[in-house]
Amino acid sequence: MTSMAGGWEFWIDRGGTFTDVVARREDGALLTHKLLSENPTRYDDAAIAGIREVLELSDDAPIPVEQIAAVKMGTTVATNALLERKGEPTVLVITRGFADAPRIAYQNRPRIFARQIELPDLLHSMVIEATERLDAEGGVVTPLDPGPLRDQLQAAFDRGFRSVAVVLMHAFRNPAHEVRIGELAHGIGFTQVSLSHEVSPLMKLVARGDTTIVDAYLTPIIRRYVDQVSNALPGVKCQFMRSSGGLTEAHHFRGKDAILSGPAGGIVGMARTAAAAGLTRVIGFDMGGTSTDVSHFAGEFERSYDTQVAGVRVRAPMMNIHTVAAGGGSILQFDGQRYRVGPGSAGADPGPVAYGKGGPLTVTDANVMLGRIQPAHFPAVFGGNGDEPLDAERVARSFSELADRIDDGRPPEEVAVGFLRIAVTNMADAIKKISVQRGHDVTRYTLSTFGGAGGQHACAVADALGMTQILIHPFAGVLSAYGMGLADVTATRETALEAPLSELGRAGLDAALSPLVEDATLELSAQGVPPERVQVARRAHLKYGGTDTAVQVPCGEVEDMLEEFERLYRRRFSFLMPERPVVVEAVSAELTARTESHPDEVASKVRAGVLAPASRVRMYTDAWREVDLFHREDLSVGDVVQGPAVIAEANATTVVDPGWQAQVTEHGHLMLRRTEARTKESGATTDVDPVMLELFNNLFMSIAEQMG
Repeated sequence: MTSMAGGWEFWIDRGGTFTDVVARREDGALLTHKLLSENPTRYDDAAIAGIREVLELSDDAPIPVEQIAAVKMGTTVATNALLERKGEPTVLVITRGFADAPRIAYQNRPRIFARQIELPDLLHSMVIEATERLDAEGGVVTPLDPGPLRDQLQAAFDRGFRSVAVVLMHAFRNPAHEVRIGELAHGIGFTQVSLSHEVSPLMKLVARGDTTIVDAYLTPIIRRYVDQVSNALPGVKCQFMRSSGGLTEAHHFRGKDAILSGPAGGIVGMARTAAAAGLTRVIGFDMGGTSTDVSHFAGEFERSYDTQVAGVRVRAPMMNIHTVAAGGGSILQFDGQRYRVGPGSAGADPGPVAYGKGGPLTVTDANVMLGRIQPAHFPAVFGGNGDEPLDAERVARSFSELADRIDDGRPPEEVAVGFLRIAVTNMADAIKKISVQRGHDVTRYTLSTFGGAGGQHACAVADALGMTQILIHPFAGVLSAYGMGLADVTATRETALEAPLSELGRAGLDAALSPLVEDATLELSAQGVPPERVQVARRAHLKYGGTDTAVQVPCGEVEDMLEEFERLYRRRFSFLMPERPVVVEAVSAELTARTESHPDEVASKVRAGVLAPASRVRMYTDAWREVDLFHREDLSVGDVVQGPAVIAEANATTVVDPGWQAQVTEHGHLMLRRTEARTKESGATTDVDPVMLELFNNLFMSIAEQMG
């Protein structure tokens, strides 16, 4: 590995439960560290605390910022604020007559069988209707009347509002009215003014409006966190991960780009490490403490430009990630009839029962109960002083009490098995949504497993999907943080066109893209990116006239674009509409500066003697048995571990189930393969089984939702 000039680099993922740190020393060596994201008795911010702990600084010692070259991080600050509705109080300014448009929206029913429709809370707290109107081409129908608007904005400011979102009809065609309202708001003293033609210069009032409101609602929260990190590290280059999978300087990081900041780093890490292993088709399985994120990669990043998060539509480029509430901290419950896993999470504080803070039983506790997590080989970061191991005795007592309450004849360990089975099914169903339901044969893919809890369930999830190969990177437990260091710096611009492709032609597309490329180039130049490192990707968002869903294709000759559009459209929808014109809904330009951080994916350690386990431990599979436990750092290239076994490391635990084996590759990766055919499960019976009841409930609901 080549040495790096300029000092330390810190790559950080501040997750919902744990904050992961990968530190790169001046000599190029990589160190890893993991700590709780929330531990108010010990530190104010986990990211800064992680840097201090890696540098082995005392609590009152200043951070030697002159020794730090860069900090690259992703954060769930925006995600949590959105989920918990704890963003900045926001005023919405919208065209008169459309005050209720964000509430009415598209009348979607995400739960089609719910008899009582519970709409998510709106993000904005106040609406001001502006007297103005533009037509669909941007022509002025009703001029803006600034007088009453100024008075209403002043009244909102006097009530304590400091953030405003401005969303006017057809402003993406003519931004003049929005610009004027923005000037009024700034003049009054609003500190955050989000204008829809800047935030999302695309058609569709509702999605453009939601995106602008999200930006106004979250950007002040993000700015405060960015300032907090920057103030603790004065003079240090700080970059943050956008939801699209690209890094940007701290002052360019805003609310609409921050919602999938942390998980996006995991996708980058998964893709880069899979490529190093020679794999071209992988399913990402990122199981953390709060949730599980799954993704599909077949040579290029899949992005969504119209996403719904926490009941809010966001039109911004985001990694195509499907999230399910089944993490290590997902709460286990028995409702009197069925076993339930999640969606609630114990988080970092109080955390699972095993953390010793009075928390509820969780998926992590089930793994502790079954010996799949061994407290003696797990980081001792719990208790009041952050130095105590997991409390296995308390977990065993809690499961015994739950088994007594359920009273269905199952011993405590079988109760834990039942809950894990449900969690695995939930995660496998999530993977099907981003693979099988989009026409991908998942059995031809490798399951790339990462996240602190991923390795504990990888074999079971693969079995549920019929997959036979699993890749686990040496930094799998902190792969989202590792991905921050491997990510590129990007800048993206887009604009609406809504014109037939045949009329625009190559010249019309180039004319629309030119100012976008120029503007994005200025953003990268301001960050000190040399032009020779920049690559430009120009894309057109094509759809059939009269339809709503666009498909992205690279810009080029019109015939080539049409051919690619039809190929992608047929794969996604299974039919074509040749009688309809192909319309360019929008064009986008993405500029990418490739990272210079490329750690070598080569393992140099070769075994001299015979492989021997570090110890023998008790683990429950179909019965209690003694299994081998290996330390990951003791394994060498070519070593093979036959299941059942446990492989423990500083930041994760991998369980090799019966019928599987793990082998260390030349890159130091663990490659798990199924070596024995799966045992066919017995069929369902008419006996009431609370585990099967929940499993079939989920299966039937999945079928019904797809039919609906």
